[in-house]
Amino acid sequence: MQTTSVLIQSLCVPCGNYCRYCLLSWNGRVEGAGWERSVRLAERWLRELKEQRPALQASFAFGCSMEHPDLKDALRTLRRLGSPMADFLQCDGMEMRDEAACAELMALLKGEGIRQLNFTVYGLPDYHDRFAGRKGDYALILRMMRAAGRAGIPCDAGIPLTKENVGQADELICCLKEAGCAQVRLFIPHEEGRGRTLAAVRLTKRDLETLSPAARALLNTAVFRTEAEWLKEAGGYREEKRQILLSLRLDNIDRYEGLDALSALRETEALDDAYYAAFPDFAGLAERYGDPAGEKIYRVRDLFAHYRARYAAEHGIRPYDVTDERFSGSRRS
Repeated sequence: MQTTSVLIQSLCVPCGNYCRYCLLSWNGRVEGAGWERSVRLAERWLRELKEQRPALQASFAFGCSMEHPDLKDALRTLRRLGSPMADFLQCDGMEMRDEAACAELMALLKGEGIRQLNFTVYGLPDYHDRFAGRKGDYALILRMMRAAGRAGIPCDAGIPLTKENVGQADELICCLKEAGCAQVRLFIPHEEGRGRTLAAVRLTKRDLETLSPAARALLNTAVFRTEAEWLKEAGGYREEKRQILLSLRLDNIDRYEGLDALSALRETEALDDAYYAAFPDFAGLAERYGDPAGEKIYRVRDLFAHYRARYAAEHGIRPYDVTDERFSGSRRS
């Protein structure tokens, strides 16, 4: 297994939403190490990785939202550390703003060189607000999009499709484009974090066919396919690369500050090795759990995770979960 990149993160900023499929299972408690300590450690580790493992792509990011109390300083720090977040900002869970405050925010972002904004929209106003766990969130997104357009910052949006909201997708796409959204894409949500609560409403091929052809074209069908389609290729599926995530948390920052970057990297690579050794490979799990006629739509990574969850429950095992992105771990591809 080849490690190709390292992401150092600190989930030190609260999120304004409580989305039903939150990857980070945000519960209102900040678990990331403080900003200043995180930046100092990230700076050292990035320097060490550049010197000792120059072939690795390494970067720093923060969350759970981008609503940093000193956003200008945070963006400049990200740029200094070479983070992609200095150009591309994910804008979910930002604090409520009126039109004037949205314009002020966009002027700041434009001045700091932000070149693209991204939003996630779950449905039309009432459904979106319920899903996001905050009244007025849909209206906020449209205000921010319009303000971004006036400031000359392009926006794109993702719509996670389920059985619940597929009937809203065509109208929603029109609403987003009217608000100035340059690009809309459809995707199928994961079952990680709180996403496991959406398993019962996972989209099927039949559901997808209820969309207009123009809307269906916004879903990448090379990436999101039915279970039956993935099973035809199960024998040839291999994950050969991994990204290592080093999550700087209140409960590990003291220990991490005593480690060099390579030690932290090797430690997490060992966690990745142990986790995947606890399960059969994708082909073995597919033979055990796969439905050759399955019409539910997955990304192959998510289908593999779905099978691993079933195997873990059946065998009563609970290995350290390297896919839980609140903690240090990995992402294979």
